[in-house]
Order: sequence, then structure tokens, then C-alpha cells
Amino acid sequence: MAFARINGVLLHYRLHGRDGAPAIALVNSLGTDARIWDELIDRLAPHYRILSYDKRGHGLSDSTPGDYSLDDHIGDLAGLLGHVRIGRLALGGVSVGGMIAQGFAIRHPDRLAALVICDTAQKIGDPDFWNARISSIRAKGLASIADGIMERWFSRRFHRDHADDLAGWRNLFLRSDVDGYCATCATLRDTDLTSAASRITTPTLVVVGDEDGSTPVEMVRAAAAAIPGSRFEIIAGAGHIPSIEQPAVLAGLMTNFLKEAGHG
Repeated sequence: MAFARINGVLLHYRLHGRDGAPAIALVNSLGTDARIWDELIDRLAPHYRILSYDKRGHGLSDSTPGDYSLDDHIGDLAGLLGHVRIGRLALGGVSVGGMIAQGFAIRHPDRLAALVICDTAQKIGDPDFWNARISSIRAKGLASIADGIMERWFSRRFHRDHADDLAGWRNLFLRSDVDGYCATCATLRDTDLTSAASRITTPTLVVVGDEDGSTPVEMVRAAAAAIPGSRFEIIAGAGHIPSIEQPAVLAGLMTNFLKEAGHG
């Protein structure tokens, strides 16, 4: 395990692949940690240097007090990239991780060779929704929403055929830090990149699972349309986190796209 204190926040991170290979960084979703990328990393590591990490409030990283802004997350990522000495890179993210990736692309376009965002949008939900989510979790705990979250995260086939895996991912969700989870709900509540997305100049691949119950296909399609020149792909047999359900398909899409972008 590797740790770095970035902007006063202890972040847990992992590096895979060979030194000197084209770099990729991956940003996890709400209520997960870097392990959601494991099977994708296994497929990409022979050709890339890959950084994955637990964003603040998640996994083994610090859960600092107060709400987290998108700028907090972007600053953490920028600092961590500096710590591990990654310069130009491809950046990937899922859900709120995809929003962080978009924000990074707007803030640091010179750093990116390519952008891959999964099951995300420029704005997800509204303040009333996120405030209600925060209040509910504060009052009743994460267990009160766990089954509904699993329904939105994973496809019908996954529920039917992978009961033990589903139970494991549910455990991961339940063991999330409540303060960090709520602080990141505030990130989602307060972030709207709708007008800024047109400034993204990085070659962008936008991906969505065809059974995503959190950011449905048409929401993600609209998000892709807001980014000039982006490519939009639907992955069959996947819900909100394609790197778990369809890692081989996602790896193939990413590999082809990154090669076309001249990164790998």
C-alpha cells in the first residue's frame, strides 16, 4: 500500500504497469474505492502505467470534515499526479469520478492526452435530491439505501448470476465512511459543469452501461453531446460501473481510443 499527504489529506494510491509507459489515472465513484478498477487494470497494465486511488472520504484515504467541493477533488488529483511524477496522461473516471475528470480537463487541458468518462454527466441530480440523501443517511445509515443502490449499480444478469459478487460489493458500500460519503454527496449537489463542458478540448470517450439506473443512457448521451467532438459508446450488460461487469469490453474501447488519440 502507498500513501501520500496531498493538500493536508492522506490519500491511498496504487501504481500498476511498467515505468515509462503511457500513463492513465482512474477516479472512483461515490461509495466505492480504487478496487472497482482492478479487472480493468489487469487488462491495461501490460501497456500502460496506471494510477488508481481512493478519493478523499473513501477507502483508506482521509475523511476530512466539512463538505467537499469539486475543486477539492481536482486539487487532490493534481497533487497526487505531481507526487508520483506523472506528467501528460489519459484520465478516466466513473460517476462523480467522471465529473472530477471533466473538471480536471477544464482546469488542466495541457496535462491530458485523452479523457474517458463512464456513467456520468455534467450535472447529476439536484440540490433537493442530494440534501435528502444526506439527511436520510445521517438519520438511518447507509444500510437504509444499500439495496436500492445495488439495483442501480448492477444489471439484472449480475443480480441473477453473481449473487456472491453482488454481496461483496454491497459490503464495500456499507463500509464506506458516512462522513466522507455525505461530503461527496455535497460535491454532486454543488457541481454543474453544463456550461463549462463546451471548453473541454481533450479527445473524449463517453461510456455508459445499458442498464445504468443512476445515470441512465439518455442522460449520459446528453453529456457526451455537450463535449465537442466526443465519442459515445453504450456497453451492453452493464449497469453503473462497467469496469466491474464488463472490464474486457471497457478495456477494448479504451485501448482503441487511446491509440487513436496518440497515447499508447
